[in-house]
This record gives sequence, C-alpha cells and structure tokens, in this order.
Amino acid sequence: MNILIVHAHPEPQSLNGALKDFAVRHLEAAGHAVQVSDLYAMQWKPSLDAHDSLDGAAGERFDASVDSRLAYDSGRQSADIALEQEKLRWADTVILQFPLWWFSMPAILKGWVDRVYANGFAYGVGEHSDQRWGNRYGEGNLAGKRAMLMVTTGGWESHYSARGINGPIDDLLFPIQHGILFYPGFEVLPPFVVYRTGKVDEIKFAELCAQLAQRLDTLASTAPIAFRAQNAGDYAIPALTLRDELAPGLTGFAAHRAT
Repeated sequence: MNILIVHAHPEPQSLNGALKDFAVRHLEAAGHAVQVSDLYAMQWKPSLDAHDSLDGAAGERFDASVDSRLAYDSGRQSADIALEQEKLRWADTVILQFPLWWFSMPAILKGWVDRVYANGFAYGVGEHSDQRWGNRYGEGNLAGKRAMLMVTTGGWESHYSARGINGPIDDLLFPIQHGILFYPGFEVLPPFVVYRTGKVDEIKFAELCAQLAQRLDTLASTAPIAFRAQNAGDYAIPALTLRDELAPGLTGFAAHRAT
C-alpha cells in the first residue's frame, strides 16, 4: 500500500514527531511505501494567493477559484502545489497528523488544504444539474482512497465526550473528516486520537504505539465512517437537504451519518 502522512507540528522531538516516526517505521517494516509531507520542515507556504499560479492573477484582481482552475488546467501551478497533488494521486491512504490547536488543525495544515485542493483537482468536478451537484461528498478525484486523522490534544477524553465541555470530538473533527476528506471522495476511517498529551511518559508512549500499530495494520480493513453520499438519493438536489423521511427529528452533524 502507498501511504502519505501529512505531518503538521513544528517540533521534531514532540509527541507528534515521535508518533510520526513510529508510524513510518512500522508501516515500512510491514512492506508499505511511505511518503511524509512534513509541513514545518518543508517551510510550507500556507497562504493561497496569486503566486500559486506561475502566471499570477488572470484578471485585474486575484480570484481564488478562477485562478486556481486556470493554473490547474494549464499546468501552471506552482511546483510545490503540483508535487503535493502527485503525492495524493500516488497514495492509497492519506494520514493527516496534527495537534488539535484551538479546536482545529494548525494554520499551516489548513494552508496545505487551501492550496493543494485546487479547483479541478479536489473541487469543481463533475456534472452540476438537477440530478447531480458535482462529484463530491463520497465521489470525486480522490474516490477509492482512504484517509485517517491522527490527532493529539492536551485535554482529557471526558472533555471531548458527548456532554464534555469542549464538545464531542466527532463534532469538532466533522468539518475536517466530512468537509475536507469525504468531500473529494476519501473513505474516512475513525480517527486515532491521543488525549492528555502532557501526561505521556515512556510507559504510556509504548501503549500508544501499540494502539497505533493496530490501527495502521488495519488501514485496509477498518470500516469507514458511514457518511451519506451526496448523489446516492439521501439528499434533495439542488437544495442539498436531507430528505424528510431520513433521520427524522435529527439535525446537525449526526444527521449526515447513516445508521
């Protein structure tokens, strides 16, 4: 299997760095091919702007969607964007690894998404009509691939429980898992989440590595999160609202997961 790890932590000797190194060793020992995009080490440019096209803005002002599409279609994207897109095409499974900072991913990883997910590559694909609203949410150019989040947080697991003060972890990760991964077609595996990072000692780290190894060994067989596909009949098109007979009385993120 070809596996891409997109790693977003500024300190190589951090817990995130150690888990990334363990994951690479374990996967390679199991015979997988692994690439790592270490965004801080790469000094990744996080801002989406006119410089992402070798030709600059096409009009009098920069239009993120229009200029992204022109650069992608004409092969005039900046080299760093095109390289990351090639890694995504190569990968069978993608792991996004990051610390949970202010209830989301670090800005450098969001910037990777903003720039690499070009119009024509990760969005803006497929037929838009009264029957289909593009190839997305279960379809798209990355369909047939799997993805998983590997997330660390200093909070306790109870803080992210159904009634925890921070909100359920599944809700906090929904915009990433559903909006960034499922949208362009990935099958999204349940996340690997590490809590109370400040309390991880050598014994706890060994336990985490054993748990992570089990998840890595089952990347191909773990059942993905049952997000509802957009064009499979669950949603009215073009309104894109869940049909009334599905999940009656249920609203919010949970309604978009099939039971």
